[in-house]
Amino acid sequence: MKIHSPFRPVLFIAASAVFVFGPALRAQDPGESSSNSNTPSQPDAPVAPTAPADPLKPPKKTASKKNKDAPTTSATDQPTWDPLRAEKDIEVGQYYMRKGDLDAAIDRFEDAASAKPGFAIPYRHLGEAHEKKGQKREAIKSYTRYLHLYPHAEDAAKIRKKIDKLWNEVGKKEKSAS
Repeated sequence: MKIHSPFRPVLFIAASAVFVFGPALRAQDPGESSSNSNTPSQPDAPVAPTAPADPLKPPKKTASKKNKDAPTTSATDQPTWDPLRAEKDIEVGQYYMRKGDLDAAIDRFEDAASAKPGFAIPYRHLGEAHEKKGQKREAIKSYTRYLHLYPHAEDAAKIRKKIDKLWNEVGKKEKSAS
């Protein structure tokens, strides 16, 4: 069967449109399930009507139980795993270190360590802040934790030397005190 020439471009455009837009239209079909399972989708179950309450009777009082799912008990102030917040806390802590506010820097590095557990970098910065503040034992703990989390760090040898130096200083301080 031969199609007349004036209908050929129209037929070509229509076939092209079905080919190009067909899958997109089928993907938006609400009747189709997006999963490949062979089970048909089930319609929403009808809602059973509830009996109207008797207006002459007072409502039943239930035993007052504390809501265990209250936002103050189930949700913490901040999420425990927040890597973006950890990165920001490190940045701000470094700013405080440059500024000379060691207490604020320590707070921010501790926040970063709690926001992203297992992240070694806050412990290195925390060790530096404790060391600058003169808290040698805390610096040793932080540096040791850093090496525990990141044993093959590029600066591992340098950190081990710092730990040894701090242990020597702590030992000398204890000997002079006794």
